[in-house]
Amino acid sequence: MDALYPLRFRPLFRRYIWGGRRLGTLLGKPIGPEDDYAESWEICDRGPDQSVVQWGHLAGVTLGQLVCERGGELLGRHHPQDRFPLLLKFLDACRTLSVQVHPDDARAARLMPPDLGKTEAWVVLAAEPESTIYVGLKPGVGRETLAEAIRKGTCQQLLHQFQPAVGDCVFLPAGTVHALGEGLLVAEIQQASDTTYRLFDWNRLGPDGKPRPLHVEQGLEAVDYDLGPVGPQQPQETGRPGVSRLVECDKFVLDRWQFDTPQPAGGDRRCHIISMLDGLLQVAGDPTGAAIPPGGTVLLPAALRRVELRPQGNVVLLDAYLP
Repeated sequence: MDALYPLRFRPLFRRYIWGGRRLGTLLGKPIGPEDDYAESWEICDRGPDQSVVQWGHLAGVTLGQLVCERGGELLGRHHPQDRFPLLLKFLDACRTLSVQVHPDDARAARLMPPDLGKTEAWVVLAAEPESTIYVGLKPGVGRETLAEAIRKGTCQQLLHQFQPAVGDCVFLPAGTVHALGEGLLVAEIQQASDTTYRLFDWNRLGPDGKPRPLHVEQGLEAVDYDLGPVGPQQPQETGRPGVSRLVECDKFVLDRWQFDTPQPAGGDRRCHIISMLDGLLQVAGDPTGAAIPPGGTVLLPAALRRVELRPQGNVVLLDAYLP
């Protein structure tokens, strides 16, 4: 059986009313002519939504097939898994997203069909002046207060908010009320779930001239009212020069690397999702031999020995992996 190698996948695009064009103009994605491209799913294994290997002898193979047929090589110490447990995407918010919340694992397991919970993290790639992130409830807000504000259309008054800077990381455990504001482009790492409860949609209408459906009761049940306001993460030193820890939780670890000389990656019996934010990077063993530009993503299987990352000038990337 041919060995695994650094894997690059075709992105899956999602078009929603809040999307725009920056997935193409800023991240180089091969989007169409429309002006509502909202999400680019880079690493995904969710039923029919599958990342497909783009190059090398595994071209055409889905991520789900790799988990099923070669899970030990792909996932290493985290094998076996029913599916690839993480999903990485880019989001272009040209309009403010709805106020929403995601369930935790226990609540999601009771759904039909069962799902994972959705803990996630954002890293801001671009922000227009006065762009806002709404994340967490103000102190003292409980279920009845939130429910009443939703009924009155005044939910915004209860949301903690701040204006982020490029590079800010926001950690959103399942149960966190949140909304991504207009003018933001972010990278998102999350559990491989797409279960979202829309609590409030800013009293606006959808493309059909009608309000979009809300999921108020399910959402109110899923909110963790003890979380309170949420601000940007404070990066932590890792002991490795140029590598800072943005998030460490029981679902994933997210590190940011900044370097301009060759560096080793992987080789720790984990798979790693490498996502480029700035600069150009060649990855040893990549069958294309081409540099990965900003917006590019590569998956390093756990079975690989340490892989050399070769920057062309200064590089900034995200490294996401299972704990």
